[in-house]
Amino acid sequence: MKLGLIPGYGGTQRLARLCGKGIAHELCLTGEMISAEEALRIGLVNHVYEPAELLPAAEALAKKIIANAPLAVRYAMEAIERGLEMPQAEALQLEAALFGISTATQDFREGTQAFLEKRPAKFQGK
Repeated sequence: MKLGLIPGYGGTQRLARLCGKGIAHELCLTGEMISAEEALRIGLVNHVYEPAELLPAAEALAKKIIANAPLAVRYAMEAIERGLEMPQAEALQLEAALFGISTATQDFREGTQAFLEKRPAKFQGK
């Protein structure tokens, strides 16, 4: 706004979906900068770290993600990313389809067996 243009590259659309219509209006129409703490409060970011803590925190999060079944991670990401671009009823159908596909994987069988045996799963991405 302060440069005579609107947020581009999906900025208005992504912000409204992420933070809500009211926050999107306020940020887009005022053009004001916000602090990291405010970005956290409104749900624009998930975490705020000191610079020295950032890389270890990112690595810890990545380790948690890669400990999970690779196909399930991929399907969950697809459900979220594609689902946000469609009406909720269609998104729920997409989620159900991906859920069904994930139950046919070897990783699902391994994860279930590992849970029952109270041991860490050894996922293969199959």
